[in-house]
Amino acid sequence: MKKGLFALLIFSISTNIFFAQVSKREKEALLHFYKHTQGEDWTVQWNLSQPVSSWHGVTLSNGHVVSLSLFNNNLGGTIPEEIGRLKHLEVLNLAFNRISGKIPASITRLKHLKELRLGKNQLVGPIPEAVKELLNLEVLDLFSNSLTGTIPEGLGRLKKLKWLFLSYNSLEGSLPDDLMEIKTLERLELSDNQLQGPLPQGIAQLKNLNTLTLNENNFRGLLPVAIFELPQLTQLQVQNNFFDAMDFEALKSKNSHLAIFYFEGNQEDPKDFKDFTIGQDTRTADTKFEDEE
Repeated sequence: MKKGLFALLIFSISTNIFFAQVSKREKEALLHFYKHTQGEDWTVQWNLSQPVSSWHGVTLSNGHVVSLSLFNNNLGGTIPEEIGRLKHLEVLNLAFNRISGKIPASITRLKHLKELRLGKNQLVGPIPEAVKELLNLEVLDLFSNSLTGTIPEGLGRLKKLKWLFLSYNSLEGSLPDDLMEIKTLERLELSDNQLQGPLPQGIAQLKNLNTLTLNENNFRGLLPVAIFELPQLTQLQVQNNFFDAMDFEALKSKNSHLAIFYFEGNQEDPKDFKDFTIGQDTRTADTKFEDEE
């Protein structure tokens, strides 16, 4: 009996040691990442002489890196192409750092990714077209960078996407129609860009939306009235665009769940949504991240 228990204990220890290791390829990818993002300056650094399982922000499962979460850790430099070697990553959270350069195309090889959080950095260039291949994405956060170009076509393929944060960049062009095919969307935040054109009518079919921010862009035409009847919508920001004038008084009663809006001046007259504002208690800048808890 004792021999059996001893053998079981040895097997358990050996199994844990094995699964605490990672392949040489994945470890090298992490080392490249550490070097390129100026690991010596991180707030919490990695002790490279210790096992990978002890490195801050690295989570392993079955001998593979499944999460790299270094939120607000003073990362600088650039994201190296070697990040694409972490094939089993489900979470990549590098938000609230000072990373510059372009988003490497190799990120789009991470087919298991559920969360891609690169918000509040200094990234430039376009959003990689192949991001549409990340079919397991639930969160795509690129807000507050210096990204340019258009929102890629094909995002409608991301049928699991819940949060899309693209605010505070320099994106231009119109909204792709297929973006309105993502019925799982709960938060669509596009404020402070250079987006233009009319809104796709399909935006009023996103029944799970609770947050929609379109302010500080160049959108034109009619704001679909059906938006005001979305059952989950609690925050709507459309100020400082060029939408056609609408009768706000007629809209106020459409949805009791909406945040409180206010106009300056005589509210009895139809108002141009270019002057439309919202209470300070519903600012996009208040976006929350689990890491802040």
